[in-house]
Amino acid sequence: MTHETNLATCLAVEGLKKSYLIRGGRFGRPATRKQALAGVSFTLGPGLYGLLGPNGAGKSTLINIITGSLKADGGTVQWCGKNARALDIRFRRALGYMPQQQGLYDSYTGRRFLAYMCALKEIPSKDVPTQVEQVAEWVNLSHELDKRLAAYSGGMKQRLLLASALLGDPKLLILDEPTAGLDPKERVRLRELLAEMAKDRIILVATHVVSDVETVATEILLLKNGKLVDKAPVERLIETYAPGQNLESVYLAVFGEEDGK
Repeated sequence: MTHETNLATCLAVEGLKKSYLIRGGRFGRPATRKQALAGVSFTLGPGLYGLLGPNGAGKSTLINIITGSLKADGGTVQWCGKNARALDIRFRRALGYMPQQQGLYDSYTGRRFLAYMCALKEIPSKDVPTQVEQVAEWVNLSHELDKRLAAYSGGMKQRLLLASALLGDPKLLILDEPTAGLDPKERVRLRELLAEMAKDRIILVATHVVSDVETVATEILLLKNGKLVDKAPVERLIETYAPGQNLESVYLAVFGEEDGK
């Protein structure tokens, strides 16, 4: 079976719709509704996928619906052929999510923070030390675990959030701007790590740094004005939108000069 039809590890988004009420301003302007998602559908199998689009494209809304933080107005999210909401805790155990921003307790050490996240993920206490050491090694934080988070740099905190998302060996990993604050060496290391992990899981990376996904992505999803413009391998997108150029040129061709994440 192809990676898109293997239900053993398959995320299927079908017809997702979401709109928000925008209150009217002064001078009696009426309230209006903004369509954040307008019937988005796609299927992902094991692999690494880049989610690209300008500000306001609907990326955050899409991620929040998939992770269960937001309810859609219409459509479904299916995991391995079953409704993700109905699966509830079974889906949450399969999910690892790294938000773009997350408050951290400066008084905690890295080790204590990861142990706390293990508890939230209901990982058995006997497995916690091994899990913490494993994910810390993956993100190159093994020697920083006993430092307080107040002493962590922005890049170290970013790697800690990624380590937290990796706890429990999730088969669906959703990362929102995972390389923010990382130096070039750590960016390369992260790309290599994710490419290796994507062999047996689904990794969806929302980013505005095109180079983070250009050389490692199985496919790229292009989202604009709440609609999926295209979903294809990098080579086909270049051939279609920017022959002989690169993924950044594709981005500019599809989205213009809009600055987006």
